[in-house]
Amino acid sequence: MSPAMIVYSHPGIVLLNKLRINSIMKKKFLSLAVLICSSLAYGQTSTLNMPMVYIKGGNFFRGSDDSKYNDPEFDNEKPVHRVNVSSFSICKYEVTQGQWKLLMGMLPEAYVGVDYANKDCNDCPVVKVSYEEVQEFIRRLNEKTGKSYRLPTELEWEFAARGGKYSGNYRYAGSNKLVTVGWYGKSRGATHPVGQKEPNELGLYDMSGNVMEWCADWYDPEYYRTTIDAVDPKGPETGEEKVVRGGSFFTDDKVCRTVYRSHYAPGVSRWDIGFRLAMDN
Repeated sequence: MSPAMIVYSHPGIVLLNKLRINSIMKKKFLSLAVLICSSLAYGQTSTLNMPMVYIKGGNFFRGSDDSKYNDPEFDNEKPVHRVNVSSFSICKYEVTQGQWKLLMGMLPEAYVGVDYANKDCNDCPVVKVSYEEVQEFIRRLNEKTGKSYRLPTELEWEFAARGGKYSGNYRYAGSNKLVTVGWYGKSRGATHPVGQKEPNELGLYDMSGNVMEWCADWYDPEYYRTTIDAVDPKGPETGEEKVVRGGSFFTDDKVCRTVYRSHYAPGVSRWDIGFRLAMDN
């Protein structure tokens, strides 16, 4: 190896001799280091192992009264109210295309015949899956693994996205700067491999941006007014639409806030809606 450049290797880490390489070479090698670390960040798509994070329960103030968001669109975030949540576990990453294929045998039917840019990206979150299709995935996964995976409730999703008991009260999941934690605002874009941005306070990735995520609850715009000091509220008993949270590569920054409440009929599938799993403890 040339004496002008010395590189020491360690799993997932590249150390550069800062005194003996020029700035251009530094940039190239640092870029390579980032790519290596990103590839190691997930590495689970060839298995049905779902890395879970334990979330210690407690109470917190759900919703938002941010004066920046006063349009009627945001009325469903009000009022800010205290709720109580039991401990649970939630998946570190969104479920990927690789995991969907491994369990279901093929990508979702909506991919067939479509020239989707990331069709071969096993580490990208699976999309174009309806709430109903997600329920079938969970049924098969539980049958195969003997576990009890499920979708998170809207309450659990928001508590986890906001950092649980370690919350920094950020606007997005882990930061007030969305670009550091989420992919968003690209109307001609597509999904990105999971785990490439920074995690939130609990080590959860992509809870703001990349893809929106199905929750278990039926949607009710007035629901927050009925759950003050409630314990583990699970949404209305019936409804026409299911809650979707988190924003996506396609949406703007306001939708990527941890408090924003999206909602779609359970039969809807979109190229920017996916899901992550939760589990009781």
